[in-house]
Amino acid sequence: MHSALIILDSNSLEVIYGETLCCELAGKVRLLEKPLTAEQARSRPELLSEVEVIFSGWGAPILDAAFLAAAPKLKAFFYGAGSIRAFTTEDFWARGITISSAYAMNAVPVAEFTLATILLSLKNFWKHSLAAKREARFAPRTHCAGAYGSKAGIISLGMIGRMVRERLRPFDLKVLAYDPFVTPEQAKTLDIESVSLEEIFRQCDVVSLHAPWLKETEGMIKGTHFEMMKPDATFINTARGAVVNELEMIDVLRRRPDLQVVLDVTHPEPPAADSPLWVLPNVVLTPHIAGSMDGECRRMGQLMIDEYGRWSRGEKLLWAINKAQAALMA
Repeated sequence: MHSALIILDSNSLEVIYGETLCCELAGKVRLLEKPLTAEQARSRPELLSEVEVIFSGWGAPILDAAFLAAAPKLKAFFYGAGSIRAFTTEDFWARGITISSAYAMNAVPVAEFTLATILLSLKNFWKHSLAAKREARFAPRTHCAGAYGSKAGIISLGMIGRMVRERLRPFDLKVLAYDPFVTPEQAKTLDIESVSLEEIFRQCDVVSLHAPWLKETEGMIKGTHFEMMKPDATFINTARGAVVNELEMIDVLRRRPDLQVVLDVTHPEPPAADSPLWVLPNVVLTPHIAGSMDGECRRMGQLMIDEYGRWSRGEKLLWAINKAQAALMA
């Protein structure tokens, strides 16, 4: 059995692994100690010197030169959450340590949240619901696209974008997508119409953003894109707030009360206390809830236990990540 540690913050331990999965792990590896926080692990060099496998999640230790020097036997790191960019370093990649992430399972609830939001948006749910609360009456129904023959747009066909597309298949919608890396053959397989970023906003009744936050994508969605939107269209952001130029978006939303935006992410997050996003009547804010929450997080912990099983048997990992892939993670 491999010598292992579970290292993450205490809240993450409960939601990602919990007692049930920790017990399952104990039957598969030789746990050197009860679960530790990153700070506690750094203070226990006698444990790090023996560890071969680490199971982690939010609150993972920074895998820098000092940590790695203290853990000379470390062979594999299983991360029960999403992006690994925050704690991996050049020293880590130089060591050639295997790393796997549960980003795929974190994508599932985001895709589910997006599907629900798209369908509600096509019925102008947000506008009617907010107006009823604000005015204490049912305002006249406005034009809605509906979920028959309307157009849904997906920006970026990474894992989440593709999951959203698959979940839209049962509905009578036309799906447009913007992703410069998708080939015509892939677009045909996905049954999407590949268009420019501008055409997504011009044509679609609802637009959903799934692009990662990179230097190249920062501020990619501009005020001009919102200006192009159809009357009563909706924009959804479950990606990262920094991908949108929020000041320009706010300016358009003030002038286009027919538009609706649903923001699960903002920049900064939460918005500043004086941000117009709190009070604009055509903005719906949710506190970054699209990703895995509570019981959904156990799906990620289970995936990492399954990945360890594959690794320990010498099989190919399903969710291993290399340096290039990590750089593209949000």
